[in-house]
Amino acid sequence: MRMYLLALNPTDSVTDGFLPAATRLGLTVTILTDQPEAHRRACPQTEVLECDVHDFRAVISRIATHHRPDAVFTNSDHLQTQAALAADYFALPGKDWRAALRAKNKAEMRRHLAAAGADTVRSAELAAGQDPAALAAAGLPYPCVVKPREGVASEDVTLAAGPEELVARAEEIQARRPQAALVAEEFLAGELYTLETLGDGRVRHVLGGFHTTVSAPPAFIEERHDFVAAHPEQVRAQVLAQLDALGVGFGACHTEFVVHEGRARLIEVNYRAIGDQCDLLLAQVLDIPLFEHILRTHLGEPLPADLGERRDGAGRLEYARAGRAGTLTAAPGATDRTVDGVRLSYRPLRPVGSEHPLYRTNRDYLGVLRATGTDVGAVDRASNGFFAAERWEISS
Repeated sequence: MRMYLLALNPTDSVTDGFLPAATRLGLTVTILTDQPEAHRRACPQTEVLECDVHDFRAVISRIATHHRPDAVFTNSDHLQTQAALAADYFALPGKDWRAALRAKNKAEMRRHLAAAGADTVRSAELAAGQDPAALAAAGLPYPCVVKPREGVASEDVTLAAGPEELVARAEEIQARRPQAALVAEEFLAGELYTLETLGDGRVRHVLGGFHTTVSAPPAFIEERHDFVAAHPEQVRAQVLAQLDALGVGFGACHTEFVVHEGRARLIEVNYRAIGDQCDLLLAQVLDIPLFEHILRTHLGEPLPADLGERRDGAGRLEYARAGRAGTLTAAPGATDRTVDGVRLSYRPLRPVGSEHPLYRTNRDYLGVLRATGTDVGAVDRASNGFFAAERWEISS
């Protein structure tokens, strides 16, 4: 059976998660990407074809002129709609392209949730090239958040305290992304969490989620994720009701939301598996073949009624982050070790000797530590001990 995998940059989810899972399932994988050389280096045993994966018509044409597909899949946040349209064209299982578009387009997500009576968040949309003064005239409450309408990973997401600051922040984003539409919306107070789900269109499993620690405003950089085996039932029901309103229910979904005084409100819906190695941690904590389950849904196989996940797992994922621009001159290498029953896996994300500006986004990550065990206290102690013992140095 042949699976076409749509991809942009090579990611750990692909190289360490989905490709090994596809091999275990006996699938022949062809990667379609607009960065073929990077994928040939990262995935030398996998067929890679160049394709404008942002264009669903190019994706369909490339597949149609190669080999008959049995599945079309992507874990890229940017390519869900294209993959869904291609799967639908070839009469294969996949996500509803409308739901994929609603999840990716943050302004459309807000409009759809409001029209469905699920939640109303005051927001305003700014087309590419439009004068940001239009945002200041939209009557939004302050503080508010401005961000790219189809953005991801906290890139160019910033808090604005008033109309002048809102216009200034929007102009800065436009200078960096002249082709991007923006959305500004009211700031939603509360603790930040995620809900991780997996469905086949018939059943939906809630896999737990994470409590996310973010940097102080005005930026919103994810610093740490602590595994949450089960959210309160009231919170879980509120989030699932909003996902139902969006039509989200097939394959993997990573939903970010805040909880304030018992009310859960969506921040964004990433209609894919959680990334930045949280998916690897999730599979390990739950002790299930997570990536195989996700791929099987796209092959049309029903999910079991019980995934058999373990209930006593504890996990924490934390990033080493750059605090300033410059050259990384010292950093630990990749390591796997066990400390007091806690399994630690550290992977560098930036090589020693590399020079970078300070982005104030997830691109400032220097490395990532995954810690898993069965005792939350032990996981925290082992993680804290690792960061206390290692060092990361940046020179100007």
